[in-house]
Amino acid sequence: MVKVKFLGHAAFLIEGSKKILIDPFLTGNPQAAAKPEELDADLILITHAHGDHIGDAVDIARRTGAKIVAMYDIANYLVEGNEGITTIGMNYGPTEVEGVKIVQVPAWHSSSDGKYGIGNACGYIIELDGVKIYHAGDTFVFRDMELFAELYGPIDLALLPIGGHFTMGPREAAKAVEFLRPRKVVPMHYNTWPPISADPEEFRGLVGEKAEVVILKPGEEIEL
Repeated sequence: MVKVKFLGHAAFLIEGSKKILIDPFLTGNPQAAAKPEELDADLILITHAHGDHIGDAVDIARRTGAKIVAMYDIANYLVEGNEGITTIGMNYGPTEVEGVKIVQVPAWHSSSDGKYGIGNACGYIIELDGVKIYHAGDTFVFRDMELFAELYGPIDLALLPIGGHFTMGPREAAKAVEFLRPRKVVPMHYNTWPPISADPEEFRGLVGEKAEVVILKPGEEIEL
């Protein structure tokens, strides 16, 4: 059994034979369902270099010994001046870390530290204990998502942004579901701040019978 807990915004904790944190933005996150010091992890996956996605990754990695997986440029950026952490830089494609199969896939979004562009944005398809989970990162919909389903499906759970303004809104995310064909989908990256206000029930209605939409409040989890 694999558990996926929504920590708020785009942050998730995946728990099975390994613990995987994705985009652990907790400090300064008004939705945060945990404090950084409350979390443990084997791996931390970062989708891009914006502060609301890198978040507390370095502090958690230093405390727990978790390895940070990120785009090569971002991995190098994080390790500079941050002794005591281990980063694994990669680029679009498959790898395996700590027995976890990971495919880093493209996302349509910018990636910077607020001043300089760093690497490219990405999403991840993770296979843990036979369960396949796609975290889209911040992105707009694009037809290559059909290729993700063809190459790496069936996808058990897709984690998709629906907040608009910086990412897909409900309409675009529903089209992404059509391309990805996941069994279940959890909306994310909405209602953290006013610019990304969205109604997850609208998203559910647009998805219809294409997949089971599971709306999680921060701190809630789904079992797969």
